[in-house]
Amino acid sequence: MRPPEFKLNNPPDDLISAVKFGPKSNQYMAASSWDGTLRFYDVAANQMRQKFVQDVPILDCAFMDIVHVASGSLDNTLRLFDVNTQTETVVGSHDEPIRCVEHAEYVNGILTGSWDKNVKLWDMREKRCVGCFEQNNGKVYSMSVIDEKIVVATSDRKVLIWDLRKLDSYIMKRESSLKYQTRCIRLFPNKEGYVMSSIEGRVAVEYLDHDPEVQRRKFAFKCHRKRDNNIEEIHPVNALSFHNVYHTFATGGSDCIVNIWDGFNKKRLCQFHEYDTSISTLNFSYDGSALAIGCSYLDQQPETPATVPHPTIYIRYPTDQETKQK
Repeated sequence: MRPPEFKLNNPPDDLISAVKFGPKSNQYMAASSWDGTLRFYDVAANQMRQKFVQDVPILDCAFMDIVHVASGSLDNTLRLFDVNTQTETVVGSHDEPIRCVEHAEYVNGILTGSWDKNVKLWDMREKRCVGCFEQNNGKVYSMSVIDEKIVVATSDRKVLIWDLRKLDSYIMKRESSLKYQTRCIRLFPNKEGYVMSSIEGRVAVEYLDHDPEVQRRKFAFKCHRKRDNNIEEIHPVNALSFHNVYHTFATGGSDCIVNIWDGFNKKRLCQFHEYDTSISTLNFSYDGSALAIGCSYLDQQPETPATVPHPTIYIRYPTDQETKQK
Protein backbone atom coordinates (compact mmCIF):
# COMPACT_ATOMS: atom_id res chain seq x y z
CA MET A 1 0.00 0.00 0.00
CA ARG A 2 1.43 3.37 -0.94
CA PRO A 3 1.03 6.10 1.69
CA PRO A 4 -1.42 8.94 0.90
CA GLU A 5 1.47 11.39 1.33
CA PHE A 6 5.24 11.19 1.67
CA LYS A 7 8.36 13.37 1.58
CA LEU A 8 10.62 13.16 -1.46
CA ASN A 9 14.22 12.21 -0.75
CA ASN A 10 16.98 14.67 -1.72
CA PRO A 11 15.00 17.92 -1.80
CA PRO A 12 16.71 21.20 -2.80
CA ASP A 13 18.75 23.12 -0.21
CA ASP A 14 17.14 26.52 -0.80
CA LEU A 15 13.76 27.94 -1.80
CA ILE A 16 11.89 25.65 -4.19
CA SER A 17 10.80 27.83 -7.10
CA ALA A 18 8.84 25.19 -9.04
CA VAL A 19 7.71 21.57 -8.98
CA LYS A 20 6.41 20.19 -12.28
CA PHE A 21 5.23 16.72 -13.23
CA GLY A 22 6.28 15.38 -16.61
CA PRO A 23 3.78 15.31 -19.50
CA LYS A 24 1.24 12.47 -19.15
CA SER A 25 3.11 11.30 -16.05
CA ASN A 26 2.55 11.06 -12.33
CA GLN A 27 5.88 9.30 -11.92
CA TYR A 28 8.50 11.76 -13.16
CA MET A 29 8.87 15.23 -11.74
CA ALA A 30 11.31 18.14 -11.92
CA ALA A 31 12.07 20.73 -9.24
CA SER A 32 13.96 24.00 -9.62
CA SER A 33 15.46 25.94 -6.76
CA TRP A 34 17.30 29.03 -5.61
CA ASP A 35 20.17 26.68 -4.73
CA GLY A 36 20.96 26.61 -8.49
CA THR A 37 19.83 23.03 -9.04
CA LEU A 38 17.37 21.41 -11.37
CA ARG A 39 16.45 18.00 -9.96
CA PHE A 40 14.74 15.17 -11.81
CA TYR A 41 12.85 12.67 -9.66
CA ASP A 42 11.30 9.26 -10.05
CA VAL A 43 8.44 9.85 -7.64
CA ALA A 44 7.25 6.23 -7.59
CA ALA A 45 10.69 5.05 -6.47
CA ASN A 46 11.19 8.15 -4.25
CA GLN A 47 14.53 8.70 -5.92
CA MET A 48 16.39 11.65 -7.40
CA ARG A 49 17.60 10.43 -10.80
CA GLN A 50 19.52 13.50 -11.96
CA LYS A 51 20.80 16.79 -10.56
CA PHE A 52 21.98 19.60 -12.79
CA VAL A 53 23.89 22.36 -11.01
CA GLN A 54 24.49 25.96 -12.03
CA ASP A 55 25.84 28.86 -10.00
CA VAL A 56 22.70 31.02 -10.11
CA PRO A 57 19.17 30.55 -8.72
CA ILE A 58 16.66 28.88 -11.06
CA LEU A 59 13.28 30.63 -10.96
CA ASP A 60 11.13 28.18 -12.97
CA CYS A 61 11.25 25.03 -15.08
CA ALA A 62 9.05 23.12 -17.54
CA PHE A 63 9.16 19.77 -19.33
CA MET A 64 9.47 19.77 -23.13
CA ASP A 65 9.00 16.00 -23.12
CA ILE A 66 9.68 13.35 -20.51
CA VAL A 67 13.51 13.58 -20.85
CA HIS A 68 14.00 17.28 -21.68
CA VAL A 69 13.46 20.01 -19.08
CA ALA A 70 13.85 23.75 -19.71
CA SER A 71 14.82 26.22 -16.98
CA GLY A 72 14.89 29.98 -16.58
CA SER A 73 17.28 31.59 -14.15
CA LEU A 74 18.47 34.73 -12.42
CA ASP A 75 21.29 35.14 -14.98
CA ASN A 76 18.61 35.80 -17.67
CA THR A 77 19.32 32.48 -19.40
CA LEU A 78 17.05 29.76 -20.83
CA ARG A 79 18.67 26.33 -20.65
CA LEU A 80 17.59 22.89 -21.85
CA PHE A 81 18.60 19.80 -19.87
CA ASP A 82 18.68 16.30 -21.33
CA VAL A 83 18.09 13.73 -18.60
CA ASN A 84 19.32 10.79 -20.70
CA THR A 85 22.62 12.25 -21.85
CA GLN A 86 23.07 14.43 -18.73
CA THR A 87 23.87 17.45 -20.90
CA GLU A 88 22.74 21.05 -20.77
CA THR A 89 22.39 23.53 -23.62
CA VAL A 90 22.06 27.31 -23.43
CA VAL A 91 19.12 28.18 -25.69
CA GLY A 92 19.00 31.97 -25.38
CA SER A 93 18.39 34.81 -22.98
CA HIS A 94 16.37 37.84 -21.92
CA ASP A 95 17.71 41.21 -20.76
CA GLU A 96 16.67 40.46 -17.18
CA PRO A 97 15.96 37.31 -15.11
CA ILE A 98 13.52 34.73 -16.53
CA ARG A 99 10.72 34.33 -14.02
CA CYS A 100 8.37 31.94 -15.89
CA VAL A 101 8.91 28.94 -18.14
CA GLU A 102 6.01 27.07 -19.78
CA HIS A 103 5.79 24.39 -22.47
CA ALA A 104 3.61 25.60 -25.35
CA GLU A 105 2.48 22.20 -26.58
CA TYR A 106 0.35 23.80 -29.32
CA VAL A 107 3.49 24.90 -31.19
CA ASN A 108 5.92 22.51 -29.43
CA GLY A 109 7.95 25.44 -28.12
CA ILE A 110 8.92 26.94 -24.80
CA LEU A 111 7.53 30.25 -23.54
CA THR A 112 9.57 32.39 -21.18
CA GLY A 113 8.37 35.42 -19.22
CA SER A 114 10.95 37.83 -17.84
CA TRP A 115 11.41 40.79 -15.56
CA ASP A 116 12.46 42.62 -18.77
CA LYS A 117 8.67 42.85 -19.44
CA ASN A 118 8.77 40.48 -22.43
CA VAL A 119 7.42 37.01 -23.17
CA LYS A 120 9.44 35.05 -25.74
CA LEU A 121 8.58 31.93 -27.73
CA TRP A 122 11.49 29.58 -28.43
CA ASP A 123 12.00 26.90 -31.06
CA MET A 124 13.92 24.38 -28.99
CA ARG A 125 15.15 22.33 -31.95
CA GLU A 126 16.78 25.30 -33.62
CA LYS A 127 17.58 26.95 -30.27
CA ARG A 128 16.26 30.33 -31.33
CA CYS A 129 13.61 32.87 -30.39
CA VAL A 130 10.75 32.82 -32.90
CA GLY A 131 8.46 35.41 -31.32
CA CYS A 132 8.50 38.18 -28.73
CA PHE A 133 5.40 39.49 -26.97
CA GLU A 134 6.16 42.94 -25.61
CA GLN A 135 4.09 43.45 -22.48
CA ASN A 136 4.96 47.14 -21.88
CA ASN A 137 3.18 46.64 -18.59
CA GLY A 138 5.65 45.70 -15.93
CA LYS A 139 7.67 42.62 -15.11
CA VAL A 140 6.22 39.18 -15.83
CA TYR A 141 5.35 37.66 -12.44
CA SER A 142 3.30 34.64 -13.49
CA MET A 143 2.17 33.00 -16.71
CA SER A 144 -0.05 30.14 -17.85
CA VAL A 145 -0.55 28.56 -21.28
CA ILE A 146 -3.08 26.03 -22.60
CA ASP A 147 -3.20 25.30 -26.34
CA GLU A 148 -3.12 28.65 -28.15
CA LYS A 149 -4.05 30.78 -25.13
CA ILE A 150 -1.62 32.55 -22.80
CA VAL A 151 -2.38 34.64 -19.71
CA VAL A 152 0.34 36.83 -18.25
CA ALA A 153 0.22 38.58 -14.86
CA THR A 154 2.56 41.54 -14.46
CA SER A 155 4.10 43.50 -11.60
CA ASP A 156 1.77 46.45 -12.17
CA ARG A 157 -1.33 44.28 -11.58
CA LYS A 158 -2.21 43.92 -15.26
CA VAL A 159 -3.38 40.71 -16.91
CA LEU A 160 -2.66 40.28 -20.62
CA ILE A 161 -4.27 37.57 -22.71
CA TRP A 162 -2.41 36.49 -25.84
CA ASP A 163 -3.06 34.09 -28.71
CA LEU A 164 -0.08 32.07 -29.93
CA ARG A 165 -1.38 32.27 -33.50
CA LYS A 166 -1.23 36.06 -33.47
CA LEU A 167 1.92 37.39 -31.89
CA ASP A 168 1.68 41.03 -32.93
CA SER A 169 -0.62 42.16 -30.11
CA TYR A 170 -2.51 40.84 -27.10
CA ILE A 171 -6.21 40.04 -27.52
CA MET A 172 -7.24 41.43 -24.14
CA LYS A 173 -5.84 43.51 -21.30
CA ARG A 174 -7.31 43.66 -17.84
CA GLU A 175 -6.66 45.25 -14.50
CA SER A 176 -6.28 42.72 -11.69
CA SER A 177 -9.38 42.60 -9.50
CA LEU A 178 -7.08 42.05 -6.51
CA LYS A 179 -5.67 45.15 -4.83
CA TYR A 180 -2.14 43.97 -4.22
CA GLN A 181 0.80 42.25 -5.90
CA THR A 182 -0.03 39.16 -7.97
CA ARG A 183 1.65 35.91 -6.96
CA CYS A 184 0.22 33.35 -9.38
CA ILE A 185 -2.15 33.02 -12.36
CA ARG A 186 -3.50 29.82 -13.96
CA LEU A 187 -5.87 29.28 -16.89
CA PHE A 188 -8.94 27.09 -16.38
CA PRO A 189 -8.37 23.72 -18.10
CA ASN A 190 -11.26 24.64 -20.47
CA LYS A 191 -9.57 28.05 -21.21
CA GLU A 192 -12.76 29.99 -20.39
CA GLY A 193 -11.10 32.01 -17.65
CA TYR A 194 -8.34 32.10 -15.09
CA VAL A 195 -7.69 32.06 -11.37
CA MET A 196 -5.19 34.43 -9.80
CA SER A 197 -3.83 34.92 -6.30
CA SER A 198 -2.09 37.76 -4.50
CA ILE A 199 -0.12 38.66 -1.39
CA GLU A 200 -3.29 39.81 0.42
CA GLY A 201 -4.74 36.36 1.10
CA ARG A 202 -7.24 36.55 -1.74
CA VAL A 203 -8.01 34.60 -4.90
CA ALA A 204 -9.99 35.86 -7.92
CA VAL A 205 -11.92 33.66 -10.37
CA GLU A 206 -12.27 35.50 -13.69
CA TYR A 207 -13.93 34.75 -17.03
CA LEU A 208 -12.68 35.87 -20.45
CA ASP A 209 -16.03 36.18 -22.26
CA HIS A 210 -17.26 39.82 -22.11
CA ASP A 211 -20.91 38.74 -22.11
CA PRO A 212 -22.53 40.35 -19.00
CA GLU A 213 -24.14 37.01 -18.06
CA VAL A 214 -20.73 35.34 -18.02
CA GLN A 215 -19.09 38.26 -16.21
CA ARG A 216 -21.66 37.93 -13.42
CA ARG A 217 -20.07 34.61 -12.48
CA LYS A 218 -16.71 36.13 -11.57
CA PHE A 219 -15.85 36.51 -7.89
CA ALA A 220 -12.99 36.88 -5.43
CA PHE A 221 -12.66 35.33 -2.00
CA LYS A 222 -10.48 35.55 1.09
CA CYS A 223 -8.33 32.59 2.09
CA HIS A 224 -5.10 31.64 3.87
CA ARG A 225 -5.89 33.84 6.84
CA LYS A 226 -5.67 33.05 10.53
CA ARG A 227 -7.54 34.70 13.37
CA ASP A 228 -5.78 34.88 16.70
CA ASN A 229 -7.10 36.94 19.65
CA ASN A 230 -9.29 38.92 17.25
CA ILE A 231 -6.28 39.81 15.12
CA GLU A 232 -6.41 38.54 11.54
CA GLU A 233 -3.13 37.36 10.08
CA ILE A 234 -3.17 37.65 6.28
CA HIS A 235 -0.85 35.40 4.29
CA PRO A 236 0.21 35.54 0.63
CA VAL A 237 -1.31 32.89 -1.65
CA ASN A 238 1.84 31.80 -3.46
CA ALA A 239 0.74 28.89 -5.60
CA LEU A 240 -2.21 27.58 -7.65
CA SER A 241 -2.70 24.37 -9.59
CA PHE A 242 -5.73 22.98 -11.44
CA HIS A 243 -6.98 19.41 -11.36
CA ASN A 244 -7.30 18.76 -15.11
CA VAL A 245 -10.06 16.17 -14.72
CA TYR A 246 -12.36 17.77 -12.12
CA HIS A 247 -11.42 21.42 -12.82
CA THR A 248 -11.08 22.10 -9.10
CA PHE A 249 -7.89 23.83 -7.94
CA ALA A 250 -5.39 23.83 -5.11
CA THR A 251 -4.01 26.92 -3.38
CA GLY A 252 -0.86 27.05 -1.26
CA GLY A 253 -0.12 29.86 1.17
CA SER A 254 2.49 31.29 3.49
CA ASP A 255 0.28 30.01 6.32
CA CYS A 256 1.74 26.53 5.53
CA ILE A 257 -1.68 25.31 4.34
CA VAL A 258 -2.96 23.73 1.11
CA ASN A 259 -6.67 24.06 0.28
CA ILE A 260 -8.69 22.51 -2.55
CA TRP A 261 -11.49 24.66 -4.02
CA ASP A 262 -14.49 24.17 -6.26
CA GLY A 263 -14.43 27.51 -8.07
CA PHE A 264 -17.65 26.88 -9.95
CA ASN A 265 -19.71 26.25 -6.84
CA LYS A 266 -17.73 28.72 -4.72
CA LYS A 267 -16.74 26.38 -1.94
CA ARG A 268 -13.74 24.84 -0.25
CA LEU A 269 -13.63 21.07 -0.64
CA CYS A 270 -10.88 20.34 1.88
CA GLN A 271 -7.89 21.60 3.79
CA PHE A 272 -4.78 19.46 4.29
CA HIS A 273 -2.78 19.39 7.52
CA GLU A 274 -0.40 22.25 8.31
CA TYR A 275 3.03 21.82 6.69
CA ASP A 276 6.33 22.73 8.32
CA THR A 277 6.78 25.98 6.40
CA SER A 278 5.26 28.15 3.62
CA ILE A 279 3.95 26.56 0.44
CA SER A 280 6.05 28.07 -2.37
CA THR A 281 4.82 25.97 -5.31
CA LEU A 282 2.21 23.34 -6.24
CA ASN A 283 1.56 21.08 -9.21
CA PHE A 284 -1.08 18.45 -9.96
CA SER A 285 -0.03 15.65 -12.31
CA TYR A 286 -1.86 15.64 -15.67
CA ASP A 287 -4.58 13.24 -14.41
CA GLY A 288 -4.86 14.79 -10.94
CA SER A 289 -3.82 11.56 -9.24
CA ALA A 290 -0.79 13.18 -7.57
CA LEU A 291 -0.08 16.62 -6.16
CA ALA A 292 3.47 17.88 -5.60
CA ILE A 293 3.79 20.39 -2.77
CA GLY A 294 6.97 22.46 -2.45
CA CYS A 295 7.53 23.88 1.05
CA SER A 296 10.15 26.60 1.57
CA TYR A 297 10.79 29.23 4.20
CA LEU A 298 9.99 32.53 2.47
CA ASP A 299 11.51 34.94 4.96
CA GLN A 300 8.19 36.66 5.61
CA GLN A 301 8.38 36.85 9.39
CA PRO A 302 9.59 40.07 11.09
CA GLU A 303 12.35 38.00 12.70
CA THR A 304 14.09 34.91 11.34
CA PRO A 305 13.26 31.91 13.55
CA ALA A 306 16.10 30.21 15.46
CA THR A 307 15.77 27.17 13.22
CA VAL A 308 14.68 27.70 9.63
CA PRO A 309 12.87 24.61 8.28
CA HIS A 310 14.70 22.82 5.47
CA PRO A 311 12.90 22.93 2.09
CA THR A 312 10.78 19.83 1.49
CA ILE A 313 8.73 18.37 -1.34
CA TYR A 314 5.67 16.33 -0.43
CA ILE A 315 3.90 14.06 -2.86
CA ARG A 316 0.25 13.62 -1.99
CA TYR A 317 -2.22 11.24 -3.63
CA PRO A 318 -5.51 13.08 -3.06
CA THR A 319 -8.79 11.21 -2.94
CA ASP A 320 -11.80 11.93 -5.15
CA GLN A 321 -13.54 13.20 -2.04
CA GLU A 322 -10.82 15.85 -1.66
CA THR A 323 -10.77 16.96 -5.30
CA LYS A 324 -14.10 16.22 -6.98
CA GLN A 325 -16.86 18.85 -7.28
CA LYS A 326 -19.65 18.03 -4.84
